[in-house]
Amino acid sequence: MATTYQIFADFPDHRVTGRCIYSISDLLTISLLTYLCGGEDYVDMSEFAHVRARDFNLLTDNDTSPSPDTFERLMSAVCPEELRRCLSEHGRSFLSSLGEKQVAIDGKKLRGASPRTNGTRGDYILSAYVTENHLLVGQESVTDKENEIPAIPRLLDRLDIEGAVVSIDAAGTQTAIAERILEGNAHYFLAVKDNQPSLREAVRYAFRCGSVTDTSSEMETGHGRVEERVCRIASADSMEDEAVLSRWPGVRTVVEVTSTVTTPEGAASSVRHYISDEDHPRAAYYAMLARGHWGIENQLHWMHDVNLGEGACPARKDNAPQNLSLLKKIVLNLIRADGTDNVKTSLHQKRKRAAWNDDRV
Repeated sequence: MATTYQIFADFPDHRVTGRCIYSISDLLTISLLTYLCGGEDYVDMSEFAHVRARDFNLLTDNDTSPSPDTFERLMSAVCPEELRRCLSEHGRSFLSSLGEKQVAIDGKKLRGASPRTNGTRGDYILSAYVTENHLLVGQESVTDKENEIPAIPRLLDRLDIEGAVVSIDAAGTQTAIAERILEGNAHYFLAVKDNQPSLREAVRYAFRCGSVTDTSSEMETGHGRVEERVCRIASADSMEDEAVLSRWPGVRTVVEVTSTVTTPEGAASSVRHYISDEDHPRAAYYAMLARGHWGIENQLHWMHDVNLGEGACPARKDNAPQNLSLLKKIVLNLIRADGTDNVKTSLHQKRKRAAWNDDRV
């Protein structure tokens, strides 16, 4: 995790000259290290600054330590755009490119954040996540769930997606977004739900008419449950609805994934549909993409809520919810990219080891 100290090295300082006694890069690094070592809030940041900062050559020009209010003002005032840049550059530092990677894009509400005064929905964060490497490479904020649609192209503009497969849930299944992905020389894998009724009916028809070209299945067991997933694919031409085919640019394959979960209480099934511009002949390939996109819930959103406490974060002032979320995502990237532990070591244990061993930060 030696790159920790370089992340904010060139972070711009727009504060009034002469009125701020602490380096902005030092304050941001302390905030990051606090989260990395298991801290949770502004009080922990202040305590870390007081007890440990000088061990890491931070705040060496100051005789005092910043208070919790200092960190609260910092997080409220820092431009999220600058932290997003740090996040993107840091994520890319672990990847030579996004080519041949799956980039899952999904939104999540900052549940601990207070709703905005002009609405009742609160802040949403749209994240771009590389499923193979479990690394976050981009983030965009939206103020309401329905605003994900214009936010997705803004997030895509931040990424060099050439050669990647971009997977998005149904909110992003829009013709303009599919075109934007293709213009970036990437492929799309888009979920189909009721927000596109004509498309969903056309996809269902393709499988009802018996034009399946390949099938794959897989089974997982654990914690008293058995899940079987069956993936079927068909050519997009089998939808036979010319109006639908002409609207969706480059669509070549339709996908159906049926998941059946059996527990001692009984069995329950669900069916998901997708469209893709690729024409891979094997259903197992598309099953992998579907499973990879589901992983953003467990590997990113759940980790942030449970391991990093984002779901309970009380920060609500100005830019603070976005900035703290960005810091936690950088922490998650640092932990996931650390290869010094056994692969089975949990994120929780890695944070503990960072707290106990200076060489790990």
